[in-house]
Amino acid sequence: MKLLIPALLLAAAFVSTSQLDAEAAEPPFVEQFLLKGELAEGEVALLERLKLDKDNSQLRFELGTLQFLRAIEGLGQSLYRHGRQKQSQWIPFLRIPLPENPEPEEISYRKVRHIFLNMQAELTRAEANLSRVTDRAVMQRLHFGRIRLDLNGDGATSEDEVLWRIFTTMNRGARITEDMAGRFVIAFDHADAIWLRGYCHLLLSMTDIILAHDFQDAFERTAQLYFPKVDSPYGYLRTSPSSRTWFGSDTDIADGIAMIHMIRYECTEPKRMMSALHHFEEVVRLSRLNWDAIQAEIDDDAEWIPNPKQTGVIPNVRVSPEMIDAWKAFLDEMDAILKGKKLLAHWRIENDGINLRRIFTEPTQLDLVLWLQGTAAKPYIEKGELTDQRVWRQLQQVFSGQFFGFAIWFN
Repeated sequence: MKLLIPALLLAAAFVSTSQLDAEAAEPPFVEQFLLKGELAEGEVALLERLKLDKDNSQLRFELGTLQFLRAIEGLGQSLYRHGRQKQSQWIPFLRIPLPENPEPEEISYRKVRHIFLNMQAELTRAEANLSRVTDRAVMQRLHFGRIRLDLNGDGATSEDEVLWRIFTTMNRGARITEDMAGRFVIAFDHADAIWLRGYCHLLLSMTDIILAHDFQDAFERTAQLYFPKVDSPYGYLRTSPSSRTWFGSDTDIADGIAMIHMIRYECTEPKRMMSALHHFEEVVRLSRLNWDAIQAEIDDDAEWIPNPKQTGVIPNVRVSPEMIDAWKAFLDEMDAILKGKKLLAHWRIENDGINLRRIFTEPTQLDLVLWLQGTAAKPYIEKGELTDQRVWRQLQQVFSGQFFGFAIWFN
């Protein structure tokens, strides 16, 4: 799942000439900084403008967008600084394509937590500004593929750090040229501001879950899978220098097994689990608001997510009324699950179900193997109404078996 190179990039994979050369319009103030990769300078400039007009929704939208991208850029810089290895790219938060760092710094468990805390702070600032976008007329027409991120933190942006090239690195089948990326425009509007708020909350929930748990022992025993220099009592462990892929050597296999074995983390900050639950609930709430805004639109202008009467920037992908109805049913089901009104089924549990809400409000040890086996579920098993399987079957049917991909897009 490409959550950290935002789902926005999915559009670039499907560019067709009918979506290129959108009619000329004055670019938003923020775009000059995005196209140069000067995100820090752009944030300063936008904050200066907001001092004179603090309720300007357009500037808030642009600032929130830039700060979201800064959170991604900051994560990339941290991973590059510590020499994130290629075989770790299947893990969420580590997937950003980065060049190899010839002189990586040593990483420690404390530094890993600091990376996530920094990312949280940036996402929180972005969401706070996006929440102040109240004017429904806001618009950002961005040449999204041309945006640059300084992922290696060298103070400059190379051609490999342009978003369209980042995307093609992650998706080798994407046939995108520099000319196509240069002319590709997405018109982000008020509905998209709500959509981006939802993504902020989704990422904040994930980082809260990570930070709620103590995974130091697991990190120190297996971090050599991801980083070349680890501050650990097990520094005597050596990996194969020729290993470039997951399970590429005996050491990878041994460390991979150990990593799975060590996923039994104590919850040391339970308040963060409550915070994660709040963020998940906000994702559902904002998705409802987002679709209300999308369905109310009457224009048709380079839409990121179109309603059934609009044409989106992703060609040959239409959003039907049936898709929207199925998505809203999914949101209702998720809302009931998060509130504890409906229970989750487990393959080892008959008749009763698992109260997902209580996992967040009454957290215990997170043990992956025991959750799969079933015994870890015992504190949360209740009698009650199980989630409606018809909703899930309908999702697969309406989205032609591609619900997960649409979910990343729809948020």
